[in-house]
Amino acid sequence: MKPFTQLTGVTAPLLDDDMNTDQIIPSAYLKDVNADLAEGLFAYLRRQPNGEKINSFVLEMDEFCQAKILLVGENFGCGSSREHAVWALQEFGIQCLIGKSFAELFRDNCLKNGVLTITLDEPEFKDVFKFITGSQSPQLTVDLEKCEISGQNKLLCRFNIQENERHMLLNGLDDIGLTLGDERLISSWENAIIKEFPYFQASISVDV
Repeated sequence: MKPFTQLTGVTAPLLDDDMNTDQIIPSAYLKDVNADLAEGLFAYLRRQPNGEKINSFVLEMDEFCQAKILLVGENFGCGSSREHAVWALQEFGIQCLIGKSFAELFRDNCLKNGVLTITLDEPEFKDVFKFITGSQSPQLTVDLEKCEISGQNKLLCRFNIQENERHMLLNGLDDIGLTLGDERLISSWENAIIKEFPYFQASISVDV
């Protein structure tokens, strides 16, 4: 997993509350392992049933179509626990979400796939939104090392994140990566147990 340290990119506002995972990636895109998840991202919000683009949808607008950061509404990612919702965001190029609250399972899936979710209080959220909507260049810089959000070299706010989550993202670690970080300790414990209880060791034969 790629480490997340600092990200500068176009930030698109998508402030609908209770945006669920079926809206993020419709179930039709889960049936084919070769489906284009980037194309499927917000598919029914971005396009008419005949495939015509809905130009008023934020990610179809010229100034936001290359967004790397999304400013989202309350309870973003609610509904099912489908991990494809995070994968679709990543395939589109979005690496960070800034909002007031996130569905717990969705947020957990983001963490395990290297997508940073930032939860802000109302005043800070309004400041970031005001900057994005009032700027000719709607770009933010998110610095995970400093836990800061800035725009045009001006600090907009600081954010909080649990230290273990920050460590995972900064170092590109998922749960397996965290476990492998203690591989030497695990091996040492296994060897000690085998010496004390040799009947735990299984003999495995492989036919060649």
